[in-house]
Amino acid sequence: MLYYSLLFLVVGLMTGALNFAGVSAGAVQISWMLFLVGVVLLVIHWITGRTTRPV
Repeated sequence: MLYYSLLFLVVGLMTGALNFAGVSAGAVQISWMLFLVGVVLLVIHWITGRTTRPV
């Protein structure tokens, strides 16, 4: 999740540097949403305290 967030952030920064405002704004917005979802999932994981079970 955070990998895709960073990927969209890089795409947004590159398109912003090339002056493609619409694509840049969309990519940065997607990046921000993916980052927030990743952080929320991380906090939920910490609160519940779940661990992986050995198979």
